[in-house]
Amino acid sequence: MHNVIYHCLATSMLAALAISAFALATESPAQAADNNVAQGPAAVLQPLVDRHELAGAVALAATKDRVLSLEAVGFEDVAGHKPMRTDALFWIASQSKPMTATALMMLVDEGKVNVDDPVEKYLPEFKGQMLQTEQDENHILLKKPAHPILVHNVLSHTSGLPFSSPLEQPTLDVLPLSYRVRSYAMMPLKFEPDTKYEYSNAGINTAARIIEVVSGMSYEEFMQKRLFDPLGMKDTTFWPNQEQLGRLAKAYQPNAAKNDLQETTISQLHYPLDDHTQRYPMPAGGLFSTATDVGRFCQMILNGGMLDGKRYLSEPAVKQMTTRQTRPGLEGYGFGWSVGDNWFGHGGAYSTNMTIDTQHGLITVFLVQHAGFPGEGGKSYDAFKQAAIKALAVTK
Repeated sequence: MHNVIYHCLATSMLAALAISAFALATESPAQAADNNVAQGPAAVLQPLVDRHELAGAVALAATKDRVLSLEAVGFEDVAGHKPMRTDALFWIASQSKPMTATALMMLVDEGKVNVDDPVEKYLPEFKGQMLQTEQDENHILLKKPAHPILVHNVLSHTSGLPFSSPLEQPTLDVLPLSYRVRSYAMMPLKFEPDTKYEYSNAGINTAARIIEVVSGMSYEEFMQKRLFDPLGMKDTTFWPNQEQLGRLAKAYQPNAAKNDLQETTISQLHYPLDDHTQRYPMPAGGLFSTATDVGRFCQMILNGGMLDGKRYLSEPAVKQMTTRQTRPGLEGYGFGWSVGDNWFGHGGAYSTNMTIDTQHGLITVFLVQHAGFPGEGGKSYDAFKQAAIKALAVTK
């Protein structure tokens, strides 16, 4: 394979760092991050490409007001020897969740939604939803929950809703949003709201249905008009058009021997991906995007809800989203964001990731299309992130 790294660097310092990563080919990701910071953050990924442990990636590092680096490494199409480009399109899957939560919090800012309200206030189909207490081969015992699910429960995966509905087959995007949400309301809760954390696409999809009912717009129209268009996220969509499909990175998984890559598809989605008649928006995980678009979204959040002089969210709304809302002892989650010590972020099913490191004021966006990795490919994002932190330190 040819060694291919394309650099698009936003500062003169990082532009000077863009030199060949060929010398890294025999090093581990950790060694590369330690010994070759001067080559630019994404240089640590080239050895993984050379060893067929990573097909390709687009990696962006930014602060709240500038892009530090935007780099592409490897291939969009391995067999076709098509180099990865910085404007490549990726299915970002569950990275859609923070974007959906952001849209709902806009309505909270406007006083149209309260996160402490019962979901049934906005979606009457949830009235009378029961809690499953026991089940055997012949019986399901139900009781009334201590309280109905609240808006903050569906945003933080503490509602008791399942991951998905049995109707969402064979893919997660085959039914209109209103149908899916109605099916969730007909199912018993798996646990008392607030008492557990269980990752739930159904919860985020329910939040999106609230957006529709309250705003009077379809979910996808609200996202386009209120978030994507104003932020300049021109490549963020549920339905890639023909031009965008030409930039879509192919998906890969480990081969049977776990020593190489083999091409795959996105099993959760219906094909063709540009079909508006049989594919519906999936708020919890249906978006496609680019590193530049995701970076702009993250900059707005890191800026406390503002970007380029325009306010999208209030600072209290951003703080609420990005602060732990789950109880101690449960998974750290805010509203639509995973939350840890000095960071918040979200990943996607095919190994995409975005993290906002509040200690360093650093955004890292890592876009790949991998349903698993052979070898050390799974270490690729951490290797890039550590290299980006070290590169940022050089600029200070």
